[in-house]
Amino acid sequence: MRIVIAPDKFKGSLSAPDVARHLETGLRSATAGRPETLEVLRIPVADGGEGTLDAAVGSGFTRRRAVVSGPTGQPLTAEFAVRGREAVIEMAAASGLAVLPPSAVSRHDGGRPGSASARTASSLGTGELIRAALDAGCRQIILGVGGSANTDGGAGVLQGLGARLLDAAGNELPLGGAALADLATIDFSGFDTRLEESRFVLASDVDNPLLGPEGAAAIFGPQKGATPADVGELDAALANFVQVLAAEIGPRAVKAANASGAGAAGGVGYAAIAALAASRRPGIDVVLEFTRLAERLAGADLVITGEGSLDEQSLLGKTPMGVARAAAGAGLPVLAVCGRTTLSAEQQRGSGFRQVYPLTAMESNVEICIAEAGRLLEELGQHIGVHLTDSAYTKEPLNV
Repeated sequence: MRIVIAPDKFKGSLSAPDVARHLETGLRSATAGRPETLEVLRIPVADGGEGTLDAAVGSGFTRRRAVVSGPTGQPLTAEFAVRGREAVIEMAAASGLAVLPPSAVSRHDGGRPGSASARTASSLGTGELIRAALDAGCRQIILGVGGSANTDGGAGVLQGLGARLLDAAGNELPLGGAALADLATIDFSGFDTRLEESRFVLASDVDNPLLGPEGAAAIFGPQKGATPADVGELDAALANFVQVLAAEIGPRAVKAANASGAGAAGGVGYAAIAALAASRRPGIDVVLEFTRLAERLAGADLVITGEGSLDEQSLLGKTPMGVARAAAGAGLPVLAVCGRTTLSAEQQRGSGFRQVYPLTAMESNVEICIAEAGRLLEELGQHIGVHLTDSAYTKEPLNV
């Protein structure tokens, strides 16, 4: 029997490669000694946000490292992935909340970033990672966004690629979104010329515009420590950024501010669309394409997918649904594993899952589920392995 394990991460607990590895361990322990051969293919996947880099490396990309500027300007070592002339960049590795220095978060507020960080965090390191990919010879760049610390409209990305952001006196602006209120001109004379021969894909499920009540500052700023006053200040600063950029590159800068996905990653989506001519695509579609999941399902008998929380948000295009659609296209049954699920039995069936296995059904204590997810997944893999010949796993899959 050939089984494809294609999960996303269990956020806060295990990476996607670890989820797949623990499931395989359980499957093999259950089938040890059987006469039939068990072949397992592990394909870690993601939805374009955190975990996208792991998915790329698990699909034949080579992991590279570069020293870049973190969200507050402090240097850090960030990873990206290369395969030939193609690169995958996970912006959270350089500009994410998870890489904020301890000084930027409050120990008395659950480790949340503070107001100062919300106003000054930059996407500069993401631009520097793109430049590192260009140095590696890449000209097709997938930019996976999500988990960002910045609300700077992607101004930092442009700075990392050689643009200079200047105030009315000709002085370079400090980093961060709030400083864009003083932006007067953008000097593109040092902008990396290799960008002209490069193609960008913005992998994002966020469809918010850059500005206004549904924009980057209003919707996502509070998650990054922005106060109500900060939100208003950041939104006005981003609006000024749009007008100054339009003076430099033309009306497409204004049009891009209203584009679906411009508000992604603190507005990095905006800079990617306006200045890098990026095409926005759903993250799961991009990842399934570069992992060649559909092609690698050939000859399989069963697919197992999953993520930490299988809920209503999952139904809107998260990883398990993308994998389920690919499995249905190949005529294969698909099982889902997760830390917890809020989906009804009807929703589970309608999503195409033959069975859904939450770890909370094995261990009701959520903290234990998170801390011991590896052990529980191995036990779950054993259970699945014992029942591999059940008709529930092998009959024709439902349509999705």
